[in-house]
Amino acid sequence: MQYMRQFGIILGVTCAGEVLKYFIPLPIPGSIYGLVLMLALLMTRAIKVEHVKDVGEFMIEIMPLMFIPAGVGLMTSWGQLKTFLLPLVVITVVSTFVVMIVTGKVTDFLLDRKGKEKKHG
Repeated sequence: MQYMRQFGIILGVTCAGEVLKYFIPLPIPGSIYGLVLMLALLMTRAIKVEHVKDVGEFMIEIMPLMFIPAGVGLMTSWGQLKTFLLPLVVITVVSTFVVMIVTGKVTDFLLDRKGKEKKHG
């Protein structure tokens, strides 16, 4: 029953994000609104991490399965992709490295900040 409640919370926040998409006229997917809403609820402790932790961890573990339909879609579109394969590969490699670098820098910044807080607090 605990898992059903945790999944219900996640599903409810996701649904609220989809509803927000219709009321806020920005070109942002509803899933992003849901993620921001979940972050806000977790940061304000309106939802505690323990209320969604087990199902969240399970969903992260099965995440690779969610990429199977996208991979099959790429294979069926191979004929169309061949015409601009080189630019696609370059963009993919460059954007991957940019994301890795930015993520590393943000993580370093947050760890440094957390270390400074421990020294002074």
